[in-house]
Amino acid sequence: MSIHVIFVAPFFMETTLRFVAGAANLPGVNLSLVSQDPAEKLPPGLRSSLAAHWRVENALDAGQLVAAARALAGQLGPPVRLLGALEQLQVPLARAREVLGIEGLDVQSALNFRDKARMKDVLRTAGLPCARHVLAENAEQARAFAVEVGFPLVAKPPAGAGGKGTYRLDSGQDLTNLLQHYAPSAGEPTLLEEFVSGTEHSFDSVMVKGKPAWHSISRYMPAPLQVLENPWIQWCVFLPRDVSGEEYAPIREAGFRAVEALGLQTGLSHMEWFQLGHQRIAISEVGARPPGAQITSLLSWAHDFDFYQAWPRLMVFDEFDPPPRKHAVGAAYFRGQKSAAGGTRVRQIHGLDEAQRRFGHLVVESRLPSAGQFASDSYEGEGYVIIRDGDSDVVEEALQQIVGLVHVELA
Repeated sequence: MSIHVIFVAPFFMETTLRFVAGAANLPGVNLSLVSQDPAEKLPPGLRSSLAAHWRVENALDAGQLVAAARALAGQLGPPVRLLGALEQLQVPLARAREVLGIEGLDVQSALNFRDKARMKDVLRTAGLPCARHVLAENAEQARAFAVEVGFPLVAKPPAGAGGKGTYRLDSGQDLTNLLQHYAPSAGEPTLLEEFVSGTEHSFDSVMVKGKPAWHSISRYMPAPLQVLENPWIQWCVFLPRDVSGEEYAPIREAGFRAVEALGLQTGLSHMEWFQLGHQRIAISEVGARPPGAQITSLLSWAHDFDFYQAWPRLMVFDEFDPPPRKHAVGAAYFRGQKSAAGGTRVRQIHGLDEAQRRFGHLVVESRLPSAGQFASDSYEGEGYVIIRDGDSDVVEEALQQIVGLVHVELA
C-alpha cells in the first residue's frame, strides 16, 4: 500500500528538482508537489512520476501550505510527510505540520534553526562554543555591543541563508554606515556577532530518531565572508577523504550536541564552524536542511552514493545507511571579474584549456561558464567544476591551482 508524501518546492530550481526526483523514486510513495511554478515547467519525465501537483501563490505561507495539503489529501489520502529542502521553508513547513498533525520538525525547533540569534542563545545555554552576539533593536544596543566586544564585528539578518546580507564591520564608521542604511527596530532587528578568525568548515550530519547516524566535514577555501566581500575571489569547498582524525574530535562532539540541543530528531543538517587551533572551535550557524553550494553533489561523489535520493528516504522512512567515504572531492567555483565599467555578461574565459590539460582526468562533474551568459548574482559564480581522487593532497592542490588558472572576464 502506498503512502502520500507532499514535497514543497517554491520554484523549480535545478538542485531542488533533484531532491524532488529522489522522493518521487522512493518505493511505495505517492508524491505530490506544491509549488508557485506551474506544473508545465517541470521536466516531462519528472512530471509524469508525480501523483499530483498543487500551485500556490506563496509557498512560504503556512496557511497556503495547509490548504494545499488538505486539497491533495482529498485526492490521495492524508499525507504522512510534508517536506522541503530550502532553508526559508522550514518554519512554514513546521507550522503546517502542526496544524495537519504530520510528524516532523516542530515549530519551536524550526525557529531554533531559522532565527540565528535564538540559535546562538540555545547553543550558549547548552554550553556549546559560539561567537558572542546581540540582536540589536536600536542603534544604542548595537553601539553598546561594539564597545563591549570590539571590532571587527559581523552583521547579518537573523533569518539569513547562504551568507546573503552578511557584512564585516571593521570600525565605528562601518557600524554607523550600516545603521544609517539598515536602521534596526523591534520588528526588524540586526544581528551583530563577534568576529571569529580561523579556518572555516562545514559539519553535515544526520540524526535518526534522536541518535547520531553519520557526519561529514569539509573546508571552505577561503571563508565565505571573505568571498562575499571580494567578488573577484574564486573559492573552493574541499572534502578530505578521512575525517576521523583527532583534529576533528571537538566538532564531532559539539556538532551532534548542537543539533540535538536545537531540536532535530530526524534529518540532515548543515553546520558552519571555525577551527581556532589548540582543539578550540566556534559554531557559526546551523540549518536543518541539506547543504547548498553543490555540497550535496560533493557528498554523493565522495561516497559513490546518491544523497539526493538518500535525503528524501531519510525524511520519509527514517532510514540512512551510506557507505564509507571512498574519495576526497572538491568543487572550484568560477566567479566573473568585472571591469571598471561593470559587467553583466561573460565576455571571455581564460585558462580553461590549461586547467583541462592538467586536471581533466580528475573531473567528475562540471558546469562551465560560456561566453554571452548573464553574470550570476550568487556567490557560487558563473560555473564550477568538481574533482575527486583517492588522495586528499592531490585534490586540495588541484583545487588551488584550478582557481588560479581559470579567469572569467565580464563585460
